Amino acid sequence: MLLRSLVCCVKFRWVSEGIRHAGGYLRAADQIRSYRGGSSSSRVVPGSRAWHTVDLRSDTVTEPGEAMRSAMAQARVGDDVFGEDPTVNELQEVAANMFGMEAALFVPTGTMSNLIAVMVHCRERGDEMIVGDLSHLHIYEQGGSAQLAGVHSTTLTTMADGTFDLEQLESKIRHGYPDVHYPRSRLVCLENTHNIMGGRVLPVAFLQQLRSIADKYGLAVHIDGARLMNAAVALDVHPSVILKHCHTVSVCLSKGLGAPAGTILAGSKEFIQRAVRARKALGGGMRQSGILAAAGRIALLDMMARLEEDHRNAQTFARALMECSPPLYHVDLASVETNILRFGLRNSGLSPTRFCELMEEVSEEEVDALNQGVRVLMFPHVGGTVRAVWHLGISEEDTQLAIKKAQFVAQQFHLKSVRGR
Repeated sequence: MLLRSLVCCVKFRWVSEGIRHAGGYLRAADQIRSYRGGSSSSRVVPGSRAWHTVDLRSDTVTEPGEAMRSAMAQARVGDDVFGEDPTVNELQEVAANMFGMEAALFVPTGTMSNLIAVMVHCRERGDEMIVGDLSHLHIYEQGGSAQLAGVHSTTLTTMADGTFDLEQLESKIRHGYPDVHYPRSRLVCLENTHNIMGGRVLPVAFLQQLRSIADKYGLAVHIDGARLMNAAVALDVHPSVILKHCHTVSVCLSKGLGAPAGTILAGSKEFIQRAVRARKALGGGMRQSGILAAAGRIALLDMMARLEEDHRNAQTFARALMECSPPLYHVDLASVETNILRFGLRNSGLSPTRFCELMEEVSEEEVDALNQGVRVLMFPHVGGTVRAVWHLGISEEDTQLAIKKAQFVAQQFHLKSVRGR
């Protein structure tokens, strides 16, 4: 369904502009195999046995495949600071069309892209943005909006689905400007999908209601869409359906889409003109960056459809944890909407940190029980949970190996608990 809607909504424009040939998204499944092999590898255990690594730490660990590397090697380039890199210019045009925006800008990182958006929307030092208290922009970007842009933040309570209460939003807007006591509210920032809340997708109805409030008070809306394409796949809609409710968006190319680096910042032509200046001030002018943009073009045009596989594998793993015997894992299956899974541990004697260590360790008992060793890499996460993230380096076979390892860890922990009584 998603493939058909993407082909119908987007491919005609790409074909008419000579950007891609007919069949585009239908080739994606055939290309996936050439992109795998980077993050899962066999290694030798001291003594002779081998093990297999399944890296679920993040979708940032992806590596470019042969088609992407070939495109990078053959890319036509120029000086992008002069606006003369043809591959960058093409990528920016493709992205603007895909996102339903007037213009787009290729930026080195998502953190820089979000900071640029804040700098352009909040033009005066002391302006204020409103963000979720668990948003990536607020938690993980070193407070750059205050540190470098002089922009004050006020926070809203992030709910389990990644949204926040719209009445609380309205109450946080400074209505008294230019009262000398208050900053001026300028911007509302969203995150879609929401990282800390486990890859949750913001409902389109929520975005629509929020935009109405923003318009009422003259505020801009920016979406940190590092994993926006995952949201579009989960909702089975074109990305522009989501983005019509915001003024600007930042979309990473280097996560599930598989490019080695780069983010697209999109918005109005006036916004992007100002963004170019901010990018230069932050050191983001990369000269012959068409080498990276060539990978980004493949990421946008060929890699979106395959995100559905990551979602499916994450759900398969989540269901297996729920069915594990003896029961060790707590999973809210309804919250597993995309490629990120957060789960808890039912036994207080096993911390998330120790669990992740056990999932990474390979013992002789495991090799004997499973006929091979499996190292599964995960992170301890907020709220006493564990986070696992699926990406193009993780196949269905890798997912099944990770399930076997999780079951083995549960069984071994239960046996040791029984012996220790």
